[in-house]
Amino acid sequence: MVGTHRTNGAIRRRAALRVTVRSCATSAIGLGIYFWVPLDAVFTTGTVLTLAGCLTVVLLVVLQQAWVIVGSSYPRLRAVQALATVIPLYLLLFASAHCVMENSDVSAYSEPLSRLDALYFTITVFSSVGFGDVAPRTEPARTLTMAQMLGDLVIVGLVVQVLLGAVRQGLDRRNAREG
Repeated sequence: MVGTHRTNGAIRRRAALRVTVRSCATSAIGLGIYFWVPLDAVFTTGTVLTLAGCLTVVLLVVLQQAWVIVGSSYPRLRAVQALATVIPLYLLLFASAHCVMENSDVSAYSEPLSRLDALYFTITVFSSVGFGDVAPRTEPARTLTMAQMLGDLVIVGLVVQVLLGAVRQGLDRRNAREG
């Protein structure tokens, strides 16, 4: 019995290590793409539609991840991995949109935004810290920021609830198999 417990612990540690490595790799790849992709386009209706399409893909990823979590042997770890995938993806999408907004109208924000500045602004809005050093000035920039704020609430509320529900179902399913 002791040997089985040690083996299960080792399996869980390896699974946790895999989740950590995958999550870090996903974030690093996302950041690499963010800093590599040209974002010098003009903010238009097409930009809004592209952002909406990308956010739809994020929602589909959440639903797919919830499905995977339910069937996983380690639903909690899979939920952590899902959040570590979805949240950076979501933040990078809005950082990209803020970058394009800045490139379209240099007066859109209270100070010029580089890609790093746009990511910084996106994260301060997401975390509700709002240092006040960067602020949207124009109506389109404020609209984009408000859309992000509302999306932030959805990510924090709805997405976390969906993933936690999937974890509960996955644990129930695993316990039913074992019991």
